[in-house]
Amino acid sequence: MKLAGRDATAYFAKPDPSRAGLLIYGADAMRVALRRQEVIRSLIGPQGEEEMRLTRMSGSDLRKDATLILDAVKAQSFFPGARVVFVEDASDSLAKLIATALEDWREGDAQLVVTAGSLAAKSALRKAFETHRNSVAIGIFNDPPSREEIEANLKDAGLDRVDREAMTDILALARMLDPGDFRQVVEKLSLYKLSDNSPVTSQDVVDCAPSSPEAAIDDVLNCVAEKRDREIGEIMQKLEAQGVQPVGLCIGATRHFRTLHKAASDPAGPSSGIARMRPPVFGPRRDQMIRQAQAWGVHRLEKALQILTETDLSLRSTQKAPQMAVMERTLIRLAMLGKR
Repeated sequence: MKLAGRDATAYFAKPDPSRAGLLIYGADAMRVALRRQEVIRSLIGPQGEEEMRLTRMSGSDLRKDATLILDAVKAQSFFPGARVVFVEDASDSLAKLIATALEDWREGDAQLVVTAGSLAAKSALRKAFETHRNSVAIGIFNDPPSREEIEANLKDAGLDRVDREAMTDILALARMLDPGDFRQVVEKLSLYKLSDNSPVTSQDVVDCAPSSPEAAIDDVLNCVAEKRDREIGEIMQKLEAQGVQPVGLCIGATRHFRTLHKAASDPAGPSSGIARMRPPVFGPRRDQMIRQAQAWGVHRLEKALQILTETDLSLRSTQKAPQMAVMERTLIRLAMLGKR
């Protein structure tokens, strides 16, 4: 049997222990691994591996010894409870062997959980599971998780109370991050809110989200965009001491002002423009950038981008002026431009 969409999501959340086998396949090994972990944990419980109710083997192991899978499926554990035989990195070359194991499966045998990479529609391994009367095949694709999946992850982590803006930010993170990184954020957020019964806020999400490489220059860029020119010099000294390079700072400033320009140019207004950004802008920074785009306007932002382009060319030229001083002068000039 083949499952997809909501049926697949529901099956991952509550796999049927009476099934003979489950095939999980897909190009993204991390997504496949996360689903496999979820299923096995649901089938045998958190103590299943310690109680030797989980048998692991790879596709290469089976190619060396075809009897491994049949013996493992029929073997009995010293501990009561469901058992799982997990085969990793299977391929079509093992399709006949696995199909035989499925046909020989009887009630009380270990359930077979198999993972594989991308499999074509005509794959022999897929057909072995899809055509078997008591097995399931589920493909994992690189689509972002649905809201239902995300809410289920949050609930499993004990995060039952999430305010509306925080949920918007979490949905944005799920689209932006790899599945493994997103799961780490949810786990971190769960620990962050341990013993705290208040709803998860947008600031909580920001505090637990991975730091971007540009985080070190955010302060000075906000000073420029908010026209606080007197604070620029002190922050620039700190950035220089931290090893921030002028060209990198110019690139970051250009990216920031390009984002503001795109938001200010949106026919529906800066709020709509920021909401359309990819990667998404979330948390208090979203409101901050909306205010900046509204304050600058399209004309001044176009002038700012022109100044930054000229500065970038200057920094990459053979001119002998100190590059950090050139960059600092540009940032002060931009802050003064914003005041006009």
